[in-house]
Amino acid sequence: MLRPVSTVSALADALRQRVLSGEIDPGTPLPEQELAALYGVARPTVREALAVLVHEGLLRRERNRSAYVPEVTIEDLDDLMFVRRPMEDLMARSLAGRRVPEADAALERMAALPDDAPWSDVVAEHMALHAALIDAVGSPRLVRLYGALAAETRLGLVRLRRVYEDRDQLVAEHRALLDAIADGDARAAVKQHLGHSWGADPLR
Repeated sequence: MLRPVSTVSALADALRQRVLSGEIDPGTPLPEQELAALYGVARPTVREALAVLVHEGLLRRERNRSAYVPEVTIEDLDDLMFVRRPMEDLMARSLAGRRVPEADAALERMAALPDDAPWSDVVAEHMALHAALIDAVGSPRLVRLYGALAAETRLGLVRLRRVYEDRDQLVAEHRALLDAIADGDARAAVKQHLGHSWGADPLR
């Protein structure tokens, strides 16, 4: 059965897609009044939808200032990977020799996306794949630690749309990763997988 979606949820989904597709540049203000006029909704609805994305870490809001997409610099992303690598390495050692059906399913959904699918759909499946691997370890604390990095990871993936203009390459890399984990050679595969470039030029 279809689940009814509230106006707040629908607006939050629409804005989330725009953020994760790179349509809204970092630092761009999102005034409530303009969004209300654009989407034909009341300002309290906009305020609630923005609050959802602020809670998710995809937007930032400061006193007396409109919400905006935070800028994630190359230095931020390098530090993010510095923290992620030990977690992914722990995952690789724990899952060596296993297949994770949920991760395989996320990869197949990524591969099946049409060429004109928004980048936010790629981000969603990428996150689902890696989350499935972390979940499969069976450590609630690892899941919580990894989840704390989710917002920055998703914003970082916006940058990767420039690196992976050919989505088949992204699919192939993740297929190689999952196959390596299943074959028991996961740690080297994870190290190689996380060694990608974020792109030299800032997203401007």
